[in-house]
Amino acid sequence: MTAKTLAIFGTSSSVGKSLLTTALCRSFARRGVRVVPFKAQNMSNNAAVCPDGAEIGRAQALQAHAAGVAPSADMNPILIKPEADARSQVILMGRPFTRLAAAEYYTYKQTLWEYVVAALDRLRTEYDLVLIEGAGSPVELNLKAGDIVNMSIAKHAQSPVLLVGDIDRGGIFAQLLGTLWLLEPSERALVRGLIVNKFRGDPALFVDGIRLLEEKSGVPVLGVVPYLHDLGLPEEDAVALDSAKHIANTQAEVDIAVIRLPLIANFDDFDPFRADAGVRVRYVTSVEEIGQPDAICLPGTKSTIADLNWLRQRSLDQAIISHARHGGAVVGICGGYQMLGQTIHDPQGIESNPGRYAGLGLLPVDTTFAGEKATYLAQAVVLGGAGWLDRIAGVRVHGYEIHMGRTSSRQPWLEILRVAQGNTNSKDERVLDGASSQDGHIWGCYLHGIFAETRLRRAWLQSLGWRGGDMETTGDLENLRFEQALTRLTDAVEASLDMKRLEAILWPTTTAHRN
Repeated sequence: MTAKTLAIFGTSSSVGKSLLTTALCRSFARRGVRVVPFKAQNMSNNAAVCPDGAEIGRAQALQAHAAGVAPSADMNPILIKPEADARSQVILMGRPFTRLAAAEYYTYKQTLWEYVVAALDRLRTEYDLVLIEGAGSPVELNLKAGDIVNMSIAKHAQSPVLLVGDIDRGGIFAQLLGTLWLLEPSERALVRGLIVNKFRGDPALFVDGIRLLEEKSGVPVLGVVPYLHDLGLPEEDAVALDSAKHIANTQAEVDIAVIRLPLIANFDDFDPFRADAGVRVRYVTSVEEIGQPDAICLPGTKSTIADLNWLRQRSLDQAIISHARHGGAVVGICGGYQMLGQTIHDPQGIESNPGRYAGLGLLPVDTTFAGEKATYLAQAVVLGGAGWLDRIAGVRVHGYEIHMGRTSSRQPWLEILRVAQGNTNSKDERVLDGASSQDGHIWGCYLHGIFAETRLRRAWLQSLGWRGGDMETTGDLENLRFEQALTRLTDAVEASLDMKRLEAILWPTTTAHRN
């Protein structure tokens, strides 16, 4: 049986396609439909690791979770990860494929297209419904000839399309009607519904707007979705950081400044602090913005050397070192961990010109770029260490690794179990990771997702003076917060959309679909 498809396209980037797709994944899964997400091509340094070690976009991993299925490379066959010098790493079917400048990318269109349609066709043989998320706008006319993610995919699958506009940014009529009018007739015929997203206030005030959209487009408006504040779900890419300087409480007992690196990656590592009252997380780009925080965090990055140079150009390196010398806490995750070390060696020119680069010198570690990329789902146990780390010796955490470098540490505090990647030649592997200063104020590791472990997160917060909660609390607070956010999103979207009409678009012979 070939699965039904439904495409969710936007009038531009950041109109809310990803979250709407996530909500529909959960909604249809709750109805008993075997549903799966698909995005042919994604551009983001926010990546996730699948059980077999494949990399896909964070948004597709979230959507898979919402659908109740394990993530796989078929859900996001092409992931473009921007690097320094206007080049990008192309991840194809979850593995590094090549590095290309933007102008070179389109020379690979036919090869990439074949992988894309093969992945979609495989999903259609395994599920009842594939939700196809678009990228950017389907009517970027100068780029349309090379498009392998929007209308070309919809036409291949002959998929009904929902077109989403963002009313919060203004110009909703120009967004939706202009996009429709720029589509070719055969493409326009696939558009079966419009969605007005991010509406603030009473939707009854937009009744005339719905009528005008339907009259001028000939396409039904399936719903007006409210602006949902503070969901706290992982963002698709770093664009979200441009419109928000912090993710948590303004009445802060503990203030955490995260350096907003130009090539920041996997910054959802800091989302779990939303579960802790009195903790504020700010993203900063200058010495002035840092202020006097309780802790400075260096997050992951797609290019450690390029972002380390950026730190130095803005004198942020000296601000971080000064903060540490005055007893302040400093944390590095993945690329940020590499930066905190003594040296970074790049003999093969993997990230920059071949050579040796000085780190910030705050941790007794050295990093070398060489060999294959490490992408693993991982479990770990805290070995203990200085200061607050001694309190949580034996605590088990879960996360994932995505990095090129190999770092030698003289003071590891984590033992990581890299989970076998599902083939007969793969075995579980134990490695030591992480380093800390003698007082525990400065520390780092490669493990993404480490703050999701409540006991670890709260033990560290208490070392900063936090008194907002119990380190020994029972239950997985981050998972509970995460699931509550998914439920809130899905309930709001279901209440806003005409779900019966949507089901009729997908299954014309019945008003509902059940297994």
